Amino acid sequence: MSDALSITASSVDPGLLTLPWSTPLGEWPSNHIVFLPKGISRHLVRFANLSGRVVAIKETTGAMARREYDMLGNLARLDVPCVERVAVIAGRKDADGTPLPAALVTAHLKFSLPYRALFTQVLRPDTATRLVDALALLLVRLHNVGFFWGDVSLSNTLFRRDAGAFAAYLVDAETGELHESGLTPGQRAHDLDVARTNIAGEIMDLEAGGRLEGGVDAVAIADGIVSSYHSLWAALTDEESFRADEAWRLTQRVQRLNDLGFDIGEMSIQTTADGTRVSIQPKVVDAGHHQRRLLRLTGLDVEENQARRLLNDLDEFRVRVSRLGDDEEMAAHEWLTRVFEPVVKAIPWDLRAKLEPAEVFHQLLEHRWYLSQAKGKSVPLAEALSSYIDNVLRHRRDEATLMGPPTETVSLPVITSSSPIVDDDEDDDIDWRDLV
Repeated sequence: MSDALSITASSVDPGLLTLPWSTPLGEWPSNHIVFLPKGISRHLVRFANLSGRVVAIKETTGAMARREYDMLGNLARLDVPCVERVAVIAGRKDADGTPLPAALVTAHLKFSLPYRALFTQVLRPDTATRLVDALALLLVRLHNVGFFWGDVSLSNTLFRRDAGAFAAYLVDAETGELHESGLTPGQRAHDLDVARTNIAGEIMDLEAGGRLEGGVDAVAIADGIVSSYHSLWAALTDEESFRADEAWRLTQRVQRLNDLGFDIGEMSIQTTADGTRVSIQPKVVDAGHHQRRLLRLTGLDVEENQARRLLNDLDEFRVRVSRLGDDEEMAAHEWLTRVFEPVVKAIPWDLRAKLEPAEVFHQLLEHRWYLSQAKGKSVPLAEALSSYIDNVLRHRRDEATLMGPPTETVSLPVITSSSPIVDDDEDDDIDWRDLV
């Protein structure tokens, strides 16, 4: 390794020094490479093993690597969904002293996939629509903090499952610009036009490869981001006027924004001289309303729709089972220890890479509802869990990245509503009669 090698890192990781930086990225030996699905990129990108975790390494120029590294740091501070920066590697040279491109290292987003990997055979219209809606929400969040992307596309985005929908994360920020004073309507319109054009091209590419369900209109799917974006942006920023005796409209506006996942920092309220009409315009802080409430109550850090679904179950539990009355924090702790954690611990080890725990819990609730509908009566959660593991989860593909040697499988008996189950923690037995 050359003495001129320069490493700029967000945290100290000695493993960075062990990677073969004196070798062109395309020639790295297989013992360093992790083979994962990735999107289309103008640069060479490969996944590697770094200290037991997976990182993405992109070869680019030194200036572009440092610029994107700084931008990702700024976006993280603004709590925008994006990949986590790890390091910039500059001053690389091969064994003959020939300069090599600089490298940007980012952490692989666990349980995330590029859009092309979210389907196995063909892309269905409803899946495409959900991807576009997720990208529209991401773009609104970026524009809300003054970020001009410049290259909006499905390929520059990673997606995680979010309770029947998707959550989108920015993965390529090299063309982005952050404007503290906010974006002009022209800048927002440019990003939206680029998004529409790129999405149409990406969907058409799938169509050309026979991976698009028949009758799907690629242009109509791409147009969806325009309507979805404008609807979200209007909900966040439009001024609303109503009669002075319709004060409930103010509460309704706040609730509507909370339902979309956004919190309000302040509300501008103006009244007419005669006091007959009131105008309001909210200042939105950021998305994550339900995420923050669930994190505060339980310590669970999940996606927004997952948080909404878990909170609904928590609230139902509080009404139906909890003996703790109006003490929300204590009821949340009881729900966490009696319902959520036992479900997570009951998932066999060999299936835990299929989906993240919050998504498993959401899908379990969906599965329980369908079973109850089919049987015409409420199905105990334990019974639904056994059915879900055997009939649904076991047949899904893994969506997490597993490192190191294969984990030993833990065999669990068939779950019934009256059977106690012991997980792999010997001192933490679970009584499944709690799961009703």
